[in-house]
Parts: sequence; C-alpha cells; structure tokens
Amino acid sequence: FEDDISSRKDWMQTYVDGLELLGLKIEDRTAPWPGACGVYHPLLSESLVKFQSETMMETFPAQGPVKTQVIGKETPEKRDAALRVKDDMNYQLTERMVEYRPEHERMLWGLGLAGNAFKKVYYDPSLERQCSLFVPAEDVVVPYGASSLETAGRVTHVMRKTPNELRKLQVSGFYRDIEMDDPVDTFDEVEKKIAEKMGFRATTDDRYKLLEMHVDYDLPGYEDKDENGNETGIALPYVITIEKATSTVLAIRRNWNPDDELKRKRNHFVHYGYVPGFGFYNFGLIHLIGAFAKSGTSIIRQLVDAGTLSNLPGGFKTRGLRVK
Repeated sequence: FEDDISSRKDWMQTYVDGLELLGLKIEDRTAPWPGACGVYHPLLSESLVKFQSETMMETFPAQGPVKTQVIGKETPEKRDAALRVKDDMNYQLTERMVEYRPEHERMLWGLGLAGNAFKKVYYDPSLERQCSLFVPAEDVVVPYGASSLETAGRVTHVMRKTPNELRKLQVSGFYRDIEMDDPVDTFDEVEKKIAEKMGFRATTDDRYKLLEMHVDYDLPGYEDKDENGNETGIALPYVITIEKATSTVLAIRRNWNPDDELKRKRNHFVHYGYVPGFGFYNFGLIHLIGAFAKSGTSIIRQLVDAGTLSNLPGGFKTRGLRVK
C-alpha cells in the first residue's frame, strides 16, 4: 500500500495544488501589503460547474437513467421484458436508492476536477437493498502500471469508521470481534493539505483508518489446487481488511463466485475517467487548464493591485514646494 501511494505521488501533488485554484477558501492576503487582492480567476470552477450540470442532465434525465436494448431478434416477449427491466431499475435508482442522485452529482464534481472518480456498488444487508456510493480518487489506491480495475493485482479502498460503526460491524459478524486500541490520528500530509485547501481545519481524527484491499493472494491453508489435488501456486482474489495503525487483520473474504471454476475476481468498483492519460489515473480539469487558471489569477491580482497603487494618495513632498 505504501508503494502504491508513493507511485502516484506526483499525480496527487498536482491535484492538491490545483484545489487552491478553485477559490473555495477566502483568505486575507498580507503580501505585498495588507489587504492586497486575493480573488481567483473563475476559469476552473466555471468549467467544472458547467461540466457537472451538463453531464447530470445527460446521464440522469427526467424519465430515469436506465435504458434497455434488445440483443438479437426483437420479439414481443423480449420487448415487454426489456420494458419491465427498465421500469424496475429506474424505480430502484430513483425511489429506493435515495442516495444515488446526490452521490452521482458528487461523483461528477470529483470526476471533472481530478479526472478520476469511483463508485462502490454493493448490497447492504442493514438496508436490505443495493447501494452505490461515490468514492473520491484519493481514497482508491491502485498500483502504477495497472491498466484497469479488472486486471489490477491490488486495489485498496481507504475507509474511515468511527468506533461505534466498527463495533456494529464486529457484532454483526462482518469483522473479527477482537479488542481494538483507541484510534490514532491518521491524517497524512496530503489529507491535511486537501482539507486546508477546501477550507477545513484537519487537526485530529477520532476514526479508525481501514484499508480494504482487493488483492490476489495465495492464502495458506486455502491454496489453489488442480484436478489431481496438487497446489498450483496461483494467487486467488480475496478482500482483506486491515486497520492501518496497528496492521490488524479484521476480515479475509473470498472474492469470487463459488460456482465459477475460473475463480475470476468480482469487481465492486466502477471507474469513471475524464481524459485518458499515460497510466491508470486519467487527467482532469486541474491538469488541463490549471496553469491557465493560475495565470488568470495572477493577471487579475496584478491589475487590481496596480489600480490600488495608482489611487493611493501617496508621494513625495519637496522642501521648496509652495503648495500647501
């Protein structure tokens, strides 16, 4: 996990620096003098809002986001089945899954900004329905060189749980029921910078930091075997959840369908990309027009500060001047 974090360090730094160009945090500047101009050029935020609103209209129309297509020869039975599927899925996404639309809007904001956004799709037994939650790009860590989520040998979802939330999951049997130490302050430098750029103060965090790692692993005692019962040495897909501060393993779960002879990995994430780049992580508006937004901000501030200087009632008074 630490190797994966360091491999995307430059991409992350560009993302963190670009957050300041949104101008979400209003600050009083003291350089070159107190009260100097501190406005930001709205190029980045304006492009982001425009992308979010237009994409939301396209992907979530009034009649519902789901459309169906009949594969092969169309018959009245197939057409009726397609209509039933369409109506049921639109009902699920618009009525049952109340979080789907706001999470989709949040996803589009993160997508345009960072160039990457993720959704985690799963069945929640406590709600007895499907859930589709937005996961920001900084919380999904994929090793450098991976081409997609399906082929990546390791995908880590960084989660934060309060002690009460973790205890509920332990009592329900989702995690091991073991004694846990008090959570420690697990904010790293990047997380603190992100919070500060967004206008928050990240000092302490009283939540546990969990690493849910979707990995290929040759688990001792559960090795893959061929038809003759010999171990093949092939790593199988598992979901291993670790508490980061103490490296305590909370759960190990099989991540393939028991009926699948090929034991293919089940993928719980959907990766949305803005503009494909060289590696796994795509480019966003921060990378594409961040330099222009920075230049526009500098030009505006120079113009305002120059006007302020020219209007100041300052100057020099000579000794022989006869004007009062």
